[in-house]
Order: sequence, then C-alpha cells, then structure tokens
Amino acid sequence: MEQSAVELAEPFTFVVGTDGVLRLVPRRSEHVACAGGDMVLGAGEIGFLREADRWTVSEVSNQSTGYCPDVSSWAEVARALDAVELGRPSGFTHEVVFRRCPDCQEHNIVREGDFVCVFCGSDLPATWNVDPLVRRPGAQPLTDGGEEDGRLAPGQ
Repeated sequence: MEQSAVELAEPFTFVVGTDGVLRLVPRRSEHVACAGGDMVLGAGEIGFLREADRWTVSEVSNQSTGYCPDVSSWAEVARALDAVELGRPSGFTHEVVFRRCPDCQEHNIVREGDFVCVFCGSDLPATWNVDPLVRRPGAQPLTDGGEEDGRLAPGQ
C-alpha cells in the first residue's frame, strides 16, 4: 500500500506478534487491528530515520492503550528489530507506565511518578498489573498462559 509523504514522516503504529514478527501500520491505525485482534509481545509507536544506506529507529515507545504493555516489553521489541536488522536505541525513547486501579478497575497512565488513579483517587500498584482479560467484557480465558508468560491479550 502506498503511504503519503505525511504518513511516512510520522511514527507508525507497531506490534510484535507472538511469532516475534514486527508489524507496522500508519499511526492512525489501532494496535489491536494491527495485530488482527491477537495477543502480542509488544506494542507502541515507532519512527524511522534514513542514515547512510540503511533505515534506523529514531524513536520508539510502548504507547498503546489497546494493549497497555509494560516497559519490560522492550526486550521483545528489540529482538524483533534486530531480526530485521534495523539500527535501534538501547531502550524505549519514551516509556509509558500503565496501571490498572485495583479499586475501580480503570486503566491509568502514570505521569511524573504519581501512582494515584485519576478516576477514583486510589493508590496504584508499583508493578505492572494490567490484566487484559479485565478490559474485555466476555473475553475467554487464555489457555496458553496469557499474561503469565509475557504475552498481552488485546483490550478495548
């Protein structure tokens, strides 16, 4: 599919599938759609820069409200980038900290280290706790380990 110059200049939406493959779509696309509704090892936004005779990653984040991946998903993202021989930074250039409120169950983006739910004011846990099944009413339980083995199921 042809991309406009504007689309090529902005970051892309990406996911790393459970097969370890990096998938890209234009930024205005949803992560869950990019993954075909499947579980992923990582998700976020990624930008590229042409350096000499090759493409490199200029920016990459875990910003995906569809999957709310932990910052620890970087290892899988790095593996996928290395597999396609893209130069890359040593970590996310912008890390997003996601937490689910244990009281009201809403998903939060933690800003400036303030682990307080913006919806109900409750304290948020220090460790990643986004249970993807909580986000999808009527979702079927994952039979292959799901979150326990680092894979994320899609949210709403």
